Amino acid sequence: MRMALLGPPGSGKGTQATRICETFGLVHLSSGDILRTEKMAGTPAGFKIRDFIDNGLLVPDDLMLQVMRSKIISLKDVGFVLDGFPRTLPQAQTLNQMLFELNCPLNLVLNFVVNPKALAMRFAGRRICPVCLTVYHVTGNPPQVAGVCDNDGETLITREDDLPEVVEKRIGTYQETMAPVIAFYAQLGNFKTVDTTGSVEEVTKLVLDKIRRHFDE
Repeated sequence: MRMALLGPPGSGKGTQATRICETFGLVHLSSGDILRTEKMAGTPAGFKIRDFIDNGLLVPDDLMLQVMRSKIISLKDVGFVLDGFPRTLPQAQTLNQMLFELNCPLNLVLNFVVNPKALAMRFAGRRICPVCLTVYHVTGNPPQVAGVCDNDGETLITREDDLPEVVEKRIGTYQETMAPVIAFYAQLGNFKTVDTTGSVEEVTKLVLDKIRRHFDE
């Protein structure tokens, strides 16, 4: 299985990607986590990435594709879930060509849609571990101990790109750039839409059922 999850910030891509990977034995390729890891590690790419992330801007296509290509090649024959990538039409077109050249094209694209009011509530309560990058929500997906990561005991934080002023910019950018990406994948086939407004458990059931039906067809 090789799939991509599309959807606005806060639509549940990260949470559902994790559950998809656990269920089907896939690798979660979160563009956001990969970029933040590069940034925190201070790699040459990380220095270039830093200014874009901190200002709520998209990383340029050439840099984004360079980082993601390296990650995909390292997987060899293992299936994966792309989360948060591609985010522009040129990225989608180049990714499609690159994956065919690597003999591992996507065989499913899931487009997440969510009620705008639900999005606002999700951002207000989202927290992340600064070490392992696990994402929580104070009500929807809380840690066992409030404010503390289940995995390593670190104090959870609010990401810089989850601050209200940055979120507004991120959603505006998403709406502007993703319409042609969605249209691109819709015309290629293997494209399905999922309403992710419900609870985490409800959405997980919808997503897993849709994946199973698709691959059983």
